[in-house]
Amino acid sequence: MAIHPDFVILISANAEWRVVSDYFIDAIINPTPFGDCFPYYYKSVPGLTKPVIFFHGGWGKVAAAASTQYTIDRWHPHLIINLGTCGGFKGEISSREVVLVEKTVIYDIFEQMGDPDEHIQRFTTELDTSWISEPFPIPVIRSLLVSGDRDLFADDIPMLKRKYGAIAGDWESGAIAWVASKNRTRCLILRGVTDLVGSTGGEAYNGNVSHYYKNTELVMYKLLDSLPGWLLKYMEFASKVRVRKKDTQQ
Repeated sequence: MAIHPDFVILISANAEWRVVSDYFIDAIINPTPFGDCFPYYYKSVPGLTKPVIFFHGGWGKVAAAASTQYTIDRWHPHLIINLGTCGGFKGEISSREVVLVEKTVIYDIFEQMGDPDEHIQRFTTELDTSWISEPFPIPVIRSLLVSGDRDLFADDIPMLKRKYGAIAGDWESGAIAWVASKNRTRCLILRGVTDLVGSTGGEAYNGNVSHYYKNTELVMYKLLDSLPGWLLKYMEFASKVRVRKKDTQQ
């Protein structure tokens, strides 16, 4: 696939990718060392002449980090957009609300030979979302997202709220944001809440995984429906940057 797109849409979990595959039922699928990918032309977005690449990077920090680097090395996109799901903290956010991620913290680092906070800070990433002007394509909550290779533990919620001000968590965002930042590649992360976790446990835990699957479909359809609007936001920003550069050169 000799394409140099401006945008790559990175999808992590298998359940999320299944929804994408159903949404673009006629897509021409291509394999990669990670997961499938396919190009899609958004004719509804004015000025977008190149296809957008949808790419299944895989779940968990290892796959997320490696596939993000693969994305950058292969396609050199101007913007990586990660669409996906997350677990919300009961009482802090509602089911199916969307988080526009401004900061990620990889919190499951357990250091016993030094300062654990120092090591967590090393893998904390600030995302530049200043280019996104309001109104947004869909309602979002600007917030930090905690990431770890684990589902949220009910006993961890009070600490994550107190220490980081977190309202939701996932498995991959921290790795995606960190790798993109190291490569100086813009990254937009939008995650919808599929299930809530509180003091008594999680809505999708203990054999109720169907709750997660049902809400994953609803959340992903909402994000995919809104995607042309986010693409247009970036194109408007990029156009303004080009104009400013042209003015300074004259």
